[in-house]
Amino acid sequence: MDSRLREVDAPAEPANGAAALATAKAEVEVTKPRNDRRGYRRVVLPNALECLLISDPDTDKAAASMNVSVGYFCDPDGMEGLAHFLEHMLFYASEKYPIEDSYSKYIAEHGGSTNAFTTSEHTNFYFDVNNDSLDDALDRFAQFFIKPLMSPDATLREIKAVDSENQKNLLSDPWRMSQLQKHLCSNNHPYHKFSTGNWDTLEVKPKEKGLDTRAELINFYDSHYSANLMQLVVYGKESLDNIQTLVESKFCDIKNVGRKHFSFAGHPCSSKDLQILVKAVPIKQGHTLRILWPITPNVRHYKEGPCKYVSHLIGHEGEGSLFYILKKLGWAMSLEAGEGDWSYEFSFFSVVIQLTDVGHEHMEDVVGLLFRYITLLQTSGTPKWIFDELLAICETGFHYRDKSPPSNYVVNISSNMQIFPPEDWLIASSVPSKFSPDAIQKVLNELTTENVRIFWESKLFEGHTDLTEPWYGTSYCVEAVPPSIMQKWVENAPNEDLHLPKPNIFIPTDLSLKNVEEKTSFPCMLRKTLFSRLWYKPDTMFFTPKVFIKMDFHCPLSNSSPESSVLTDVFTRLLMDYLNDYAYDAEVAGLYYAVRPNDTGFQRLLWLAIMTK
Repeated sequence: MDSRLREVDAPAEPANGAAALATAKAEVEVTKPRNDRRGYRRVVLPNALECLLISDPDTDKAAASMNVSVGYFCDPDGMEGLAHFLEHMLFYASEKYPIEDSYSKYIAEHGGSTNAFTTSEHTNFYFDVNNDSLDDALDRFAQFFIKPLMSPDATLREIKAVDSENQKNLLSDPWRMSQLQKHLCSNNHPYHKFSTGNWDTLEVKPKEKGLDTRAELINFYDSHYSANLMQLVVYGKESLDNIQTLVESKFCDIKNVGRKHFSFAGHPCSSKDLQILVKAVPIKQGHTLRILWPITPNVRHYKEGPCKYVSHLIGHEGEGSLFYILKKLGWAMSLEAGEGDWSYEFSFFSVVIQLTDVGHEHMEDVVGLLFRYITLLQTSGTPKWIFDELLAICETGFHYRDKSPPSNYVVNISSNMQIFPPEDWLIASSVPSKFSPDAIQKVLNELTTENVRIFWESKLFEGHTDLTEPWYGTSYCVEAVPPSIMQKWVENAPNEDLHLPKPNIFIPTDLSLKNVEEKTSFPCMLRKTLFSRLWYKPDTMFFTPKVFIKMDFHCPLSNSSPESSVLTDVFTRLLMDYLNDYAYDAEVAGLYYAVRPNDTGFQRLLWLAIMTK
């Protein structure tokens, strides 16, 4: 159980219960992948609980996920982590199953696993289990939301468990830096809050105020957890009718108190939180540069996908890209760009660069080159061919992706149900289908020097900071960086040839399959020479447009000594690095490769991998 860093949710639009029930009577066609043979059915129970039922006759596991549209944004002031603490407590026992931890034990004894997580605006509970145990597992699972027992003994023990989880996170740079970003935002916005809670916030401070944590927990549950704020996904081997019967019998007793959907308007950043450079001391060695901008949330235009378009260009690694130049200069080891923390009301676009030691000394030049590339994008228009490439890549990825584990699948869908209309629960924002230059330009125009926040992490800042973040103890200092200073960085940056990527020649245009007349159980040899052999085996089972190529290069001396083994490993790493500029387009198109040493030399792997989700 954990309180996750990355928020992947947004408040759904408030729904009238009667309207929801009326909608349930109408068939909703859920958009699904072309190669997906599973059955789907949307059902809304009389208590307004919205459900998606999935029937998969070929599955070896059943699974379920309940998404509750309540997260740590709802924590009462002075009781940070209460929503996360409630997530922990619901696992313990219920009136129907009063033996503590019987639910988790049942799942484990029947081949399954269970977990939960809390984010800003939702809490998600999920499990998987052997197919023949779904009935009993669902019965235990449903009691979380009907009549949970939250005993005083369990309360104290679980506060300690939450505190232990927080102690572990204290040494994690992602947690530390995420909280620092939240800390340097408006105190009046719930984004500023400490999400996980600890012994101090859940036991010491409440007692000092004369509050009983268990009483506050029960009150929070009664006032916030309502069936109309829940989204359930159940995945099983049985028919849709049988799964529906299960769901209706198990979950119909969850109370619907008519709670309106929680809404947190406004952006976390005020004007004083912008145009800042934050120098922070991490736990691990290395230098990381995080450049963030508050932007219009992509979810408001998910059919147009403006952030997907912008992140594709800023995060590109081919010739002429920002990373290509930084790497050529010896300043960066990696670069990632995209939308980070977001909800329906606010969002951040971030560029994260892992700097080399030399790159750390040229931080201002790195930022200057980034803004120079953004200016190029802002003034180059929004070529439609780039959008068309992204659309082709995303469509291929959605329609021909492999099955993911049922537990992962139900969690992803139940989270989507809070955000997207029923027809888009599976596809969500993964396939932008409408080209909108205006939406793309709007995001680009928000990536300005007036709107930026820069977080620079390095152990070299140790002893040169004057502030401490209160929850994780991160040492940092803050400097103002007005646009005039950043403009000087842009002007002083190296004059490199930044330009848009060329058309991607690796994007497939024909995904039709060649006819295979005979089924073969073994590979057949197509070619044999003094130096090579070529074997081939067609796929006669799945019939999907995928390929896997493995090439073994036999080098007798590659492992003849420890020195040879190390040099072989270095060689394969250098070869991968050398090929990156050219092969990046192939990876973007879903054609992945790897070169790595083995016992007899090295091997090259090449595969068309449709990403799972």
